[in-house]
Amino acid sequence: MRTYRHPFLAVMAIAALLTAACGAPDGGAALAGTGGPVPEKPASPVNLNILDVAGNLQLTQGMIEEFAERNKDVVSRVTFTKATSPELVGKIKAQQGANRVDIDLVLTGVDGLAAGIEQGLWTPLLPAHADRLSGMGDYLPGAAEMQKLAGDHGVTVTYYPSGPLIEYLPANVPNPPANAQELLDYAKANPGAVQYARPSNSGPGRTFLMGLPYLLGDTDPKDPVNGWDKTWAYLKELNKHITLYPSTTSETMKNLANGSAKIIVSTTGWDINPRVLGTVPKEAKIGTLDGFHWVTDAHYAVVPKGVPADRQAAVLALVAWMLTPEQQAKAYDKGYFYPGPAIKDVPLSMAPADSRQAIEEFGRPEYEQLIAGNPLEVPLGSKELVAAFDRWDREVGGAKVRR
Repeated sequence: MRTYRHPFLAVMAIAALLTAACGAPDGGAALAGTGGPVPEKPASPVNLNILDVAGNLQLTQGMIEEFAERNKDVVSRVTFTKATSPELVGKIKAQQGANRVDIDLVLTGVDGLAAGIEQGLWTPLLPAHADRLSGMGDYLPGAAEMQKLAGDHGVTVTYYPSGPLIEYLPANVPNPPANAQELLDYAKANPGAVQYARPSNSGPGRTFLMGLPYLLGDTDPKDPVNGWDKTWAYLKELNKHITLYPSTTSETMKNLANGSAKIIVSTTGWDINPRVLGTVPKEAKIGTLDGFHWVTDAHYAVVPKGVPADRQAAVLALVAWMLTPEQQAKAYDKGYFYPGPAIKDVPLSMAPADSRQAIEEFGRPEYEQLIAGNPLEVPLGSKELVAAFDRWDREVGGAKVRR
C-alpha cells in the first residue's frame, strides 16, 4: 500500500496574491522562461521524470507507460520517483534555486497542490493550453469542483468522494460510534484505541480534519482560522486520549489489523484497497457519523516552473491522454481511490478485469447510496488548508507524530 494518497475566482486571487507576495524562487528570472512557446510536440523524444507524492501512480502508472510505448516520437523514457507530500516543496525549491529543474511532472493531492500554489512553484497550464486538454470538459461534477482548487496551476487526473469514514473490526468494536460525541466517548474509555494519521501527509487524516466542522455544526466549515471553534476544541479533547499519530495512513491500517488501534479514520479507497491487498482483514467494516458530509478529494498533474518547453509539450500530450475514457478506466485500480475516474461515462465495465474482480469482491454496495445520499463538499482552498495543517501541528498533535 503506497502512502502518498473555493470557488474559482477566490483561489485565483489567493494564488495571485501569494505569488506576488512570495516572489519567484531563487533564480526566478531564469525559471520564468521555458525556451519560447510550448510546441505541439517536442523536436525530438524527451526523457520525462515524474514525481509522485500522492500514491497516484497506483492509478495512473499503466496509463503513463502505455503512452510512452505508443508515442516513442514524444517520449524516449519515463522515470518514476516517489516522496511524501511534506518533502515536495523542499525538493522543487532546491532544483529551482539551482536553476536545474529535473522533475517534469508532479502527481500530487490537494496538500502538495496547495503548498506549491502558496510558494509559487507551479507553471500555469490554463487557460493557455486548454485546447490541448479537451478531456477537462468531460469532468464529473465533483471533479469539476475539485479542479477549481487548482485554478490555472494544475489538472485534475483522478477523483473520489473520499470520506471521512470510520473503520473497525466488528470483533473488536461490536457497537461502533454513531456520532462525534460517541467517538470521543469511545476514545476516553479506550485510550489509544482511536487513531488517525497526521493530516498533512494523509488523505484520511485531512479528510477527517475538514469533515469535522460539518459533523459538529461549526460556524464556517471553510474557515479554519475563524470558523472552527468547535472543531479545534473537539480535536484537542480527542488528542488527550490518542497516544500517537502515525506519519502515514498505511501505518494506521496495519495497526487496525494487528489490534493496536480499534477505530481508525478512513476513506472509500483506503477501506477497499488494503482489504484487497490483505493488509486489513476482509471483514473490516466502515461507518459514518451523524451529520456526515463527503469531503471530496482528487489528484493533480502539476508542472514545476523551469521545465523546458519541449518537456512541457510532452507532459501536456501525456495529460491529455490520461483524460481519455479508455485510460481513465484504469483509475478504478483495486479500489485505492474508489471510484477513481475524473470524467463522465467511465463505468466499471470499462476497467481492466483485475480491477472489476477486486471491486466486485471487496467493494461495498452501501457506497452507491452513501455517495448519492450525502452532500459533497469541496476541500479547503490552498491558503486555508495550509493554515489548518499548521494549526493542527502546533496545537493538536504535532508532538505525538511518529516520524
